[in-house]
Amino acid sequence: MQIAIVLYPGMTALDAVGPYEVLRLLPDAEVRFVGAAPGPVVTDSGVLFLGVTHSYPETPNPDIVLVPGSGPRTATEMADQQLTDWLRRVHETTRWTTSVCTGSMILAAAGLLDGLPATTHWAVQPGLAAMGAKPQRAQRIVRAGKIVTAAGVAAGIDLGLWLVGEIAGRQHAEMVQLFIEYDPQPPYDAGHPSKASKTVIDHAKTLLRRQAFNPSELRAIPTIAWQRALKKFRTRKGLA
Repeated sequence: MQIAIVLYPGMTALDAVGPYEVLRLLPDAEVRFVGAAPGPVVTDSGVLFLGVTHSYPETPNPDIVLVPGSGPRTATEMADQQLTDWLRRVHETTRWTTSVCTGSMILAAAGLLDGLPATTHWAVQPGLAAMGAKPQRAQRIVRAGKIVTAAGVAAGIDLGLWLVGEIAGRQHAEMVQLFIEYDPQPPYDAGHPSKASKTVIDHAKTLLRRQAFNPSELRAIPTIAWQRALKKFRTRKGLA
């Protein structure tokens, strides 16, 4: 089973590495880190690098696709036509097309979430609605046919275990959970806006704004809006 985990500059490492540590333990798993070209990419910290092993053209028929999210680079990747074209092509034959965190915004930009229930990071739920999806704010994992979206960052581990259960059965999924000793017992209970205090939420929003501000992102947003408007126009006129 070929598993393609998308990598791009500025992505959040745990969005990809968390599911990777689970999915690599599927029977006969072949994991590829897929991107524009093989080589290192820097994550959103600016310190940690991950490596693309295969390009998009080298990976035409993956069984599972996983798109991680990013704080500072989501809009740029939403406007990356090479990535969105590849997602549309491979989605035709994938067994599962999935995302973690704001990776669902990239799926939406590819037109894969139009009218479908989906989730993303709690701070980006309004953007998901603006891109044509139906946000499920209270759910950690949302399935819509063969598309599965996970909430923010750490939810990718849950997504990985869910997929293993669907593919290899509950017993194998539980074995994987035990193998990686995934037994969350956080010292605090503020992992969702429904549980956090207003002060904590306000500080988290400030941190998100500080990390996400990037002038190139502002330039990418009009491009995304134009692409979606043009696609709708061409479809309406029978030109798509």
